Amino acid sequence: MKRELALIGLAFLWLVPSGELQAQQTADDACSVQILVPGLKGDAGEKGDKGAPGRPGRVGPTGEKGDAGDKGQKGSVGRHGKIGPVGSKGEKGVSGDMGPPGPNGEPGVPCECSQLRKAIGEMDNQVTQLTTELKFIKNALPSPAAVAGVRETDSKIYLLVKEERAYGDAQLSCQRRGGTLAMPKDEATNGLLAAYIAQAGLARVFVGINDLEREGVFVYADRSPMQTFHKWRSGEPNNAYEEEDCVEMVASGGWNDVACGLTMHFLCEFDKEHV
Repeated sequence: MKRELALIGLAFLWLVPSGELQAQQTADDACSVQILVPGLKGDAGEKGDKGAPGRPGRVGPTGEKGDAGDKGQKGSVGRHGKIGPVGSKGEKGVSGDMGPPGPNGEPGVPCECSQLRKAIGEMDNQVTQLTTELKFIKNALPSPAAVAGVRETDSKIYLLVKEERAYGDAQLSCQRRGGTLAMPKDEATNGLLAAYIAQAGLARVFVGINDLEREGVFVYADRSPMQTFHKWRSGEPNNAYEEEDCVEMVASGGWNDVACGLTMHFLCEFDKEHV
């Protein structure tokens, strides 16, 4: 476009006569009017200096996943982890060979051991007796809460069972333990049992006396007849309502005949030689 305008300007100058051109120039000078005609396009200038970096553009889209790189070198050992749970117990191993016998010990110091042997013998007897009694208690007692300890004489062991039973069930309970209902056949035994009942905090218990086979003829639980000893309370036995065929002992040691169907605690008796 600029080139075309330049050509048009040259053609205009060529066509206008020089006089007219001078007159026109004079008129132009008088009017201070100048017509500027663009010149020809110049040569390309030298390449300028590199400009300052532009602002960063927007982040482009994620490219495709590249190929896997080479395997890196093995890293250093990491920190120890937490201790794991205890494993299950393994099977017992095979016993090893028996070791050689050890050297003989030094000889003992001589002493007078007769008294010591006697004391040890007495202790052995006591241990045997205690072991027997503990075995009896373990086998005979229903539970520690159901009894009030034991009492004994030279030949008998007495057990107060704190379970309420009718007379017949009480007798069966004693028999299952290897004994029978307690049979107070003398003053000493009766006193021992009375104190036993009182110390246990009870008012009365069944003992092994009844007249179930023949009214008015009282016998012991082993069916042996009563001798001269008895501890009937005043007015007893009275067979009230004609149904009192069994016997209870109260904490004072006295006896009453009572109905066999009543339920109460009871005393068992055991022969020491059979325990």
